[in-house]
Amino acid sequence: MSTLLIAILSFVGFIAAYHTYGRWLARRIFDLDIDTPVPSQQLRDNVDFIPTKKEVIFGHHFTSIAGTGPIVGPAIAVFWGWLPALIWVVFGSIFIGAVHDFGALVVSLRNRGQTVGEVAGRLISPRARVLFLLILFAALTVVLAIFGLVIAVIFKLYPAAVLSVWIEIPIALAIGFWVYRRGGGLLIPSIVALILLYLAIYVGVYYLPITLPVSNPVVVWTLVLMTYCYFASVLPVWTLLQPRDYINSHQLLVALTLLVAGIVYATSTGKADLLSSAPAIAENLPLGAPPIWPFLFITIACGAVSGFHCLVSSGTSSKQISSEPDAQYVGYGAMLLEGALAVIVILACCAGVGMGVTHEGTVLTGLEAWHTKYDVSGSWAGFGLGQKVGAFVDGGANFVSTLGIPLELAIGIIAVLVASFAATTLDTATRLQRYVVQELANTVQFTPLANKYLATAVCVCVGGAMAMIPAPGKSPGTGGLILWPLFGATNQLLAGLAFMVTVFYLWRRNKPIWFAFIPMVIMLIMPAWALLWQLFHTNSDPNLTGWFWPLCLMIRGQEAWAWKNSHLLFGVGVLVMFLQIWMVIEGTLIWTRAKGVLEEGLPPLPVKTDTGMATTGGRSC
Repeated sequence: MSTLLIAILSFVGFIAAYHTYGRWLARRIFDLDIDTPVPSQQLRDNVDFIPTKKEVIFGHHFTSIAGTGPIVGPAIAVFWGWLPALIWVVFGSIFIGAVHDFGALVVSLRNRGQTVGEVAGRLISPRARVLFLLILFAALTVVLAIFGLVIAVIFKLYPAAVLSVWIEIPIALAIGFWVYRRGGGLLIPSIVALILLYLAIYVGVYYLPITLPVSNPVVVWTLVLMTYCYFASVLPVWTLLQPRDYINSHQLLVALTLLVAGIVYATSTGKADLLSSAPAIAENLPLGAPPIWPFLFITIACGAVSGFHCLVSSGTSSKQISSEPDAQYVGYGAMLLEGALAVIVILACCAGVGMGVTHEGTVLTGLEAWHTKYDVSGSWAGFGLGQKVGAFVDGGANFVSTLGIPLELAIGIIAVLVASFAATTLDTATRLQRYVVQELANTVQFTPLANKYLATAVCVCVGGAMAMIPAPGKSPGTGGLILWPLFGATNQLLAGLAFMVTVFYLWRRNKPIWFAFIPMVIMLIMPAWALLWQLFHTNSDPNLTGWFWPLCLMIRGQEAWAWKNSHLLFGVGVLVMFLQIWMVIEGTLIWTRAKGVLEEGLPPLPVKTDTGMATTGGRSC
């Protein structure tokens, strides 16, 4: 019963936190007011700014922030043991992650939907704005690379999932046209979309698995996905982004229901036992594995706290919120649901995998099954990204199959879940990266890059190029596990800087800051510590390429490809660390002068006179 008890206690904790801590933040700290104008109404253009029902924007927001982050992170981190991962997910989500997302959303709402980078320029200093934008560019480049690789790996390992993922696109386009151009309702289209989606899974599993007849399908799928991202991110949000995320939010609810029901049944019948399936705290680790402290805090990012979320909150969601009180539901609530997903992933990768896996023609259970996914006797270099994602797919499918669903169909359902959420993150991340590139172009007055089509092309090309980084001794497109630590470190540093913006917003208004200041310090120190370790640590495993430090490769006499494999990561890591330190210095210099002093207001909004001519008027935020 331990598996079910842990799930219940975690879910009850998330619900209680929403109605207590979340409500306190909304009412006592941020003073959310239903009568306060919001950006979707002030700047409505029906492209980026459009008032949206909170249920729809919740679906977009959740699927965008989740992606495969709360899946890949916990699926890797449980090699340290399930207990540290569980503690970080539950308490991190409630007291750090949800506060981070909520704060970024509210600050953006109060600043006409500006991104946290733009707001930093007025709250801290103009230089802080440029520094933040550069950090955002580096972080989003890694996001595009890692999530593109995850989908490509899923397509390679689970070809039955391909059809269902791609069929979502025409369905989403049809729903967007129906709702926004024909004024239709959402209920019936949503039901039809779900039926078609699961029918496509069935067809993909039993009749039409799609494989590519090439030697390296991961590279081809990555290029196809980047091409898709280009078109998806330049379209108005109502055509594809919103309806696809809405479909995926319903798909998640169905999949979560199946997983939770499977956990209940598997636990009650004795088929799943967390305590006997995986170690609570692992004593033996793979050769060359990073230490749990501080790497747990960057390995599990999206399931506990993620800097990427501040980009979604301030980049797209704040432009669609139709009422300030909806911010608690969207910002705080979506992060708690992501924490719940991460808990399920932990249980699936441990108790679920322990229910049985096929290994060399033999079905193994318990610790033996877990060790097929987490071979502690081997090398960290042998830990593959596909292997870790596969742990969740196989473990989750074991839970679902206890409900009478054939195992192969259950595997298809979970694989589609992973790929679909990663795809929605790609959509949103590319759009956000385009905003960042355009803002940087306007800052340096380089007009061509201010064009959204050229800016988007730059985004997908750079992200695709980074995704092609090879793992040690392997072909391009296999370096997912190499990229993941860099993603975690830059992502969590970004969370610390987003907390800084929220803290300055409150500090200037004489509001309490302790609840955001403490997480800010944690999310500045832990990722910096981990990034420095990665930059300069000489790994004890000779099979590894020396983490990010290129010189150790030359000292060991490695081949030329090994140097190329790490110098890009080393360069990005140094750049992010330098920018973060500079921004912290900028904040420290004005800290004492900022208390109780409001930042410069935004210019008045343009309004139309009776003659239709534009003028200025109204109050600034």
